[in-house]
Amino acid sequence: MARKVGMLVKFLLYKYKMNEPMRKADMLKIVHKWYWKQFPEVLQKASVNLDLIFGFELKEIKPNSQSYTLVCKSDDTGDGSLSSAWQFPTRGILMPLLGVIFLHHNCAPEEEVWEILNMWGIYDGKRHFILGEPRKLITQYLVKEKYLEYRQVLKSDPPRFEFLWGSRAHAETSKMKVLEFVSKISGTAPSDFPCRYQEALRDEEERAQATAATVAGTTSKSSGDSRATSSQHCHPE
Repeated sequence: MARKVGMLVKFLLYKYKMNEPMRKADMLKIVHKWYWKQFPEVLQKASVNLDLIFGFELKEIKPNSQSYTLVCKSDDTGDGSLSSAWQFPTRGILMPLLGVIFLHHNCAPEEEVWEILNMWGIYDGKRHFILGEPRKLITQYLVKEKYLEYRQVLKSDPPRFEFLWGSRAHAETSKMKVLEFVSKISGTAPSDFPCRYQEALRDEEERAQATAATVAGTTSKSSGDSRATSSQHCHPE
């Protein structure tokens, strides 16, 4: 079904690009008659993918019209302090990339990354009408911004490359948030990935402990500064 969802996503994006009508009858041809009974589920998953990855909302033009349109959503981060990497369209490719890396034990072969991106019509060497040049985006921009690491596999001949999370990805998101994202686009639950789910829970616990330690240290320092200031006021020179 994942392949059918990807095909439908690419079809709808193409129709949007060409400003052509998106009819249910044409979608059914893409899905194939063997999947007609599952079409509502395929369409729903395609809608989620369009939303989370490309920032589009799939809407029926009129009730029971069986014709649809894509509406570009405004960015909903709600935080002006976040970098452009967390805004559409870049966020749409960054989160799946982080998900692929996490699911591959925190280190994803480049060929696996492109295989996933191909499912959504994002190809190496082919300019995407929303994302621009994908290779430049993921191997240069997101690396330069420290959201990804891109390195050669040790002793690989011919050279092969792999992706890891960059320092800013570790700082600005979490394994649990990325796993929740992966679950949404795949129509599953985080617990359906038991090993990664346990790792994400441990990561959440470690983050909570680190935050608590930082708060405790800050509170202790503030108390010490307050006592020092009070002492100076009580015993002037």
